[in-house]
Amino acid sequence: MSLGTYMSNLADWLLTSGLRILLIAILTVAALKAAQFISSRAITLTGKKDMEMQKRMDTLSSVIRYVFVIGILIVSFVMILGEFGVEIGPIIAAAGIVGLAVGFGAQNLVQDIISGFFILLEDQIRVGDVVQIADKGGLVERINLRMTILRDLSGNVHFIRNGQIQVVTNMTKDYGRYVFDIGVAYREDVDHVIEVIKDVDRELREDPAFKDDILEPIEILGLDQFADSAVIIKARTKTQPIKQWSVAREFNRLLKKRFDKEGIEIPFPHITLYMGEDKEGHAPPLRMKIDKTSAAY
Repeated sequence: MSLGTYMSNLADWLLTSGLRILLIAILTVAALKAAQFISSRAITLTGKKDMEMQKRMDTLSSVIRYVFVIGILIVSFVMILGEFGVEIGPIIAAAGIVGLAVGFGAQNLVQDIISGFFILLEDQIRVGDVVQIADKGGLVERINLRMTILRDLSGNVHFIRNGQIQVVTNMTKDYGRYVFDIGVAYREDVDHVIEVIKDVDRELREDPAFKDDILEPIEILGLDQFADSAVIIKARTKTQPIKQWSVAREFNRLLKKRFDKEGIEIPFPHITLYMGEDKEGHAPPLRMKIDKTSAAY
């Protein structure tokens, strides 16, 4: 083939297939931009706008955008191959067979991806939540379509496949709750104790370090039970997400100091010695020795 013929064929190819490839490239870029806009716009219109919702929107939009990008690039690549004279039919057939084989061989992976998508779509958990999953609890550090990664209080990292998640307990979704079981001695005036609890809560809500974390005044549920050595008053507080534990620790500290000041007894286990009796009602003697030297210390 002469140089002139080669240049003529090249010019013809550039004016036909070359222009079509350029058009495919332009349409691919436009489709990628449209996919980015549609994914972010569709998620934005699904609900209210706040910090928690923004985290969910960012996660979902990135996942949807990833799926769109992969699909667009695959279609564009196949169309460009067709312009180079490559038979597309066998490629599509081979891709279908490979996809079917992968589907059978990677059922767990497919299950993980589908489960992860619905976990994100239904807003079950988000990065930054404290959750209980598969007997493992901790802070959600990362979540994707395949797995959820938790870090517990001791610093241990747990990798949980999304396909294994059956029940999710989210302890910080939208707000936090902490339930108090406050035990006092039977001789204490329950109504007075409840007023002291409310005063301590009021003091904590006026503290600049905690007032923004507490959403509502403490809710006194009442005298909950008569325990072996105490009466239990149940109460609960409502806080910002993840703040319930720090608020509860400070509340317990202030409540202990206030009980000490008011002379309210917090009972602790006592031991009563019973020597037993015979059939005539006589008890054996109990011999005790008091060491006065040790008492001097």
